Amino acid sequence: MKRLIFTTIIAIAFTSAFAQSSKPDSIKSKADSAKMHKGARIKLGYGDDATQININKDRKDDTTTHSSRIYPKFSLGITLSRLDLGLATLIDKGSFTLSPQNQFLRYRSWKTSNAGFDVLQMGVRFSDAFKIYLSGGFDWTNIRLRDNITILPNEPVLTYKQDNIDFSKNRFSSSYLRIPLSFDFRSKKDSKGNRFHFVIGPDGGFLLDGMVKQISTEFGKQKIDDTYHFATFRYGGFFRVGYGDFGIFAKYYVNDMFENSPEQDELKNFSFGFTLGF
Repeated sequence: MKRLIFTTIIAIAFTSAFAQSSKPDSIKSKADSAKMHKGARIKLGYGDDATQININKDRKDDTTTHSSRIYPKFSLGITLSRLDLGLATLIDKGSFTLSPQNQFLRYRSWKTSNAGFDVLQMGVRFSDAFKIYLSGGFDWTNIRLRDNITILPNEPVLTYKQDNIDFSKNRFSSSYLRIPLSFDFRSKKDSKGNRFHFVIGPDGGFLLDGMVKQISTEFGKQKIDDTYHFATFRYGGFFRVGYGDFGIFAKYYVNDMFENSPEQDELKNFSFGFTLGF
């Protein structure tokens, strides 16, 4: 699955680069319609956020112009943004302490992580300060188990067995296709050309796979794929706050982390950390 995802990203990057280089300019600003000095023009960015830089050979100073905007403005394209990297936490019936029936899921807090990014995006910008967009990407939650147990595949409910093996790594993970709907509020550019962003919205996701990965002296590296009763569809909310390209995020999923496994009712997933790219 990881090889497929990274191959897809590389293909998308090449396709995007080709599309950008071959795309004709359909909209010209008033500055473009005026007679330009001999020189080169470079466009930075994508869609409604693109900036045009005119580099004139007969002038000492370079000039920067922006395309005139008519709102609402629609956009659709390939992206590589909102790269999340943080910690994941299990919330059991509203508590950060696991209940007795879920003690087998005890985990190492600083090694239990969440990561994700978006690769597709479509949206509508209503003004320079506000935009709504729907995106699609991938999201992983990796639970680093403390106990020497094995979560068993193909069981009617979430089941484990105790092992007499000392695992150097015992990871229980899930991967999702994430589809967040974002309401993006941003400030005006400051003197450095950066903006403050506040983004909030609902987040849904479809399960791609679950996996147990173990490393031990006795058996080496082992990987077992299964759904492990992870929720087929999960839903919740998120927010992101940042400046420029960097910020923080938090995600909370309202429905249970596992399905068709009554002992894990009201066990939910909360993640927070750093994000790159708005």
